[in-house]
Amino acid sequence: MEQKLKHIQDMAVDNGSKIVLLVMDGLGGLPLKAGGKTELEAANTPNMDKLVMHSSLGLSEVVSPGFSPGSGPGHLSLFGYDPLLYNIGRGVLEALGIGFKLQAKDVAIRCNFCTTDENGLITDRRAGRIPTDEGAKRVELLRQIKIPGVEIFVDPVKEYRFAVILRSEGLSGGIEDTDPQLTGVPIKPITPTNEAAKKTAEILTQFVAEGRKILANQLPANNFTLRGVAMDPGLPKFPDIYKLKAAAVAVYPMYKGVSRLVGMDVIEHTAETPAEEFEVVKEYWNQYDFFFVHVKKTDSYGEDGNFEGRVGVIEQVDKALPILLDLKPDVIAITGDHSTPAALARHSWHRVPVLLAAKTVRRDPNTSFGETACITGSLGSIKHVDIMPLILAHAMRIGKYGA
Repeated sequence: MEQKLKHIQDMAVDNGSKIVLLVMDGLGGLPLKAGGKTELEAANTPNMDKLVMHSSLGLSEVVSPGFSPGSGPGHLSLFGYDPLLYNIGRGVLEALGIGFKLQAKDVAIRCNFCTTDENGLITDRRAGRIPTDEGAKRVELLRQIKIPGVEIFVDPVKEYRFAVILRSEGLSGGIEDTDPQLTGVPIKPITPTNEAAKKTAEILTQFVAEGRKILANQLPANNFTLRGVAMDPGLPKFPDIYKLKAAAVAVYPMYKGVSRLVGMDVIEHTAETPAEEFEVVKEYWNQYDFFFVHVKKTDSYGEDGNFEGRVGVIEQVDKALPILLDLKPDVIAITGDHSTPAALARHSWHRVPVLLAAKTVRRDPNTSFGETACITGSLGSIKHVDIMPLILAHAMRIGKYGA
């Protein structure tokens, strides 16, 4: 365990206070034109704006200036784990997210169905966001693949995403992603990053070759890419560090995975909308001290370049927010795991707006929640890894450091 987390563990106390960490995935945005508003600023958010009256605002660096983080590093950083020390492959998060019981020797891969043309060039990185049942049909086809000396598990995740887990001796997670993150170019070759990963690369090369034959006529999902080839790193556990009974409420498996990775309980539910997720928190309110609540669509619409879609999701969250506020949490923090501006249609390096509400904050003169207001907020410019210590402090859950 890194020294900072060890210090927090030594100072943390359980006093029964209640905390909500509400994460709108990819929340940070950009205006579509100079002088315009970001998605958060353009949204009608009377409940968040009212909450600002009891809050401190700021902008948070997720990893380091200029780094555009993936969702894994973004969430680990939010949970207080330095993402430069704990760089977890997304395959592990996907596998844990669907409840797969990873063993120490397993290698997990997050895969995306995609569309390629007759020349092997990617025309759609997400295969038109095919529905989950269509993805599951193609997963069933890929389960035909057998490679001597290795167990292969292929499971659907959600929409165009699926997971592959390899189980054998002598495997390693040191494989580069094959998704070039662009269209009009070919899928990247499977490339090991070290000698120990050569066996894994050989197995995956054979698996991909067989898979492409099977999917050749399965448009729009006639191909697939590999991301986050990794093994479970065995992180120190969130409840042990922070002395919190912690629960996660999320819709997408990946975010359930990162929660399980750090030792949170994942509440299983059928909720889809922000309001339905908040009702789940209400149902389990007396059973946990800490709730991580994840809203995905702010990120999905950002990746699609859909500014108005992002605005609409933010407004849905705001409309439902009284469900959480009526529970009277001692601390509620609202932020994102990274920025996904519709103007860029991708994750970006921009700092993320943060709202931290508690009785103990030095409130801002601001009257609205948005990037411009956050620039002048009393939290100032902070780092994502410092959000959890601040939350604990405002919940009176962290003692004095030193004599």
